[in-house]
Amino acid sequence: QVQLVESGGGLVQAGGSLRLSCARSGRTFNTYAMGWFRQAPGKEREFVATISWSLGYTRYADSVKGRCTISRDIAKNTVYLQMNSLKPEDTAVYYCAVEGPSHTYDYWGQGTQVTVSS
Repeated sequence: QVQLVESGGGLVQAGGSLRLSCARSGRTFNTYAMGWFRQAPGKEREFVATISWSLGYTRYADSVKGRCTISRDIAKNTVYLQMNSLKPEDTAVYYCAVEGPSHTYDYWGQGTQVTVSS
């Protein structure tokens, strides 16, 4: 089994910054990429960003492009999401996930709450 533990969420004022972390542990798993998703109250879960594990290619949702940066530390099995210029509409539970060789997100963390006050 693969475990993912997110951290770094919290309450921040609009315009502020947060850095989310997601540490992976457990059995060895052929990781294609790791991604961040979020789910706001009453809304469906949506994609935020992803990074390919071996080459570090990144992709972002239009809603966060230019404000967020995804990165990874292979030695620490950790993926990060630096979020700047936060807006109230960024308020959500943020989840990290592992994308396997079949290009499905096979493992998910428990989520970390991000709340942005206006």
